[in-house]
Amino acid sequence: MRRRLTLLVAATTVLVLMAFVVPAALLVREVAEDRALSRATDVIQALVPLVGVSDPGQLRNAVDGGNFPVTVYLPGGGAPIGEQVAPTPAVRLSQLTRQPLTVDTAAGIEIVVPVTGTNGTSVVRAVVPDAELTRGVPRAWLVLAALGLALVLVGLLVADRLARTLIAPIADLSQVSHRLARAELTARADPAGPPEIREVAGALNHLAGRIQDLLSEEREQVADLSHRLRTPLTALRLEAEALHDPDESARVTAAADDIERAVTAVIQQARRRGTERPAATCDATAVVTARVAFWAVLADDTDREVHRDLPQVPLPVAVPADDLAAALDAVLGNVFAHTPDGTAFTVSLTPRPGGGAVLTVADEGPGFPASHTGVLQRGASGGGSTGLGLDIARRAAEESGGSLSLDAAPSGGALVRLELAV
Repeated sequence: MRRRLTLLVAATTVLVLMAFVVPAALLVREVAEDRALSRATDVIQALVPLVGVSDPGQLRNAVDGGNFPVTVYLPGGGAPIGEQVAPTPAVRLSQLTRQPLTVDTAAGIEIVVPVTGTNGTSVVRAVVPDAELTRGVPRAWLVLAALGLALVLVGLLVADRLARTLIAPIADLSQVSHRLARAELTARADPAGPPEIREVAGALNHLAGRIQDLLSEEREQVADLSHRLRTPLTALRLEAEALHDPDESARVTAAADDIERAVTAVIQQARRRGTERPAATCDATAVVTARVAFWAVLADDTDREVHRDLPQVPLPVAVPADDLAAALDAVLGNVFAHTPDGTAFTVSLTPRPGGGAVLTVADEGPGFPASHTGVLQRGASGGGSTGLGLDIARRAAEESGGSLSLDAAPSGGALVRLELAV
């Protein structure tokens, strides 16, 4: 935009200068020509009184002292006085008509003036060369061109300064919008520049404030909604403690504790979403081992065989333990929800080249549909679920710098691979 404004001002300045400089240049040439012709005419007018009354010697002295080539043609066709030039058609015509003439020739402008005396009609002829007609014109044109160039440069400088005053507030608005896009909701624009841009800055600040208020309200609503789950969880824990089978009571109580921890994590995550989230890491081996052990109990109840391929060494990854547990729970939950009872599955965790870990969950079920491009879309589900499970796992992988991919397992079932960076 800055360049376009500068080019626009430059084009306008050049057009205005052309409208004035070209006529001025033509006027300068016309003035120089008129000045040269006026000097030649003065020379001729000074000789006219001497023609016919002075002797040839005195007339010759007057003719030779002029600044222009002058020739006097006496009546009777004798030798001319001054520049020896044969009578031209203009001279002969002037002698016949006794009228002064001005004629353009190859050598310049020819001026002839007849002088009628007692002995007949004499003709005074002067030629103004082209060099005299344009004397001083090139220098004047050069001065006009230099002046025009200087005005164009000054115009460009002024246009650039004006463009800066317009571009700087717009660039500030752009930076603020990018900061808002990066979830820096405290970013605000400084109203500056023309009134229109100041109005846009104020509208952007108002929009940012409104977004911040709405997100804060949404976070509180999520926290409140999650907090309401504590009441039925407390009732569930009391019911578990009332069970007569100690093993069954312990298992239900542990499940209720896991749900309570998940609800607490949701509340904490909702509360800190408005601020910068600190970097967190965890040991993927410990988290995956614990969650597979939890799901193994449910697998026994549904006659599912669980194959584990887990390392014995820690594998640090750049994912919080709660997020990694939620991602694995989402993937394994899909296995239980979308495959029939008795379907075996495999969980493997291997080191990732360059650091991190690769978590793979493969089942022996029917697998993904032929076209599973929309499975990773948030809210998309072909099995009647919420469609959030794979999206949760994908976000956990991508926030660590990794990725999530879907494929077919060697057994024909579904295979989900999470690459977790460090």
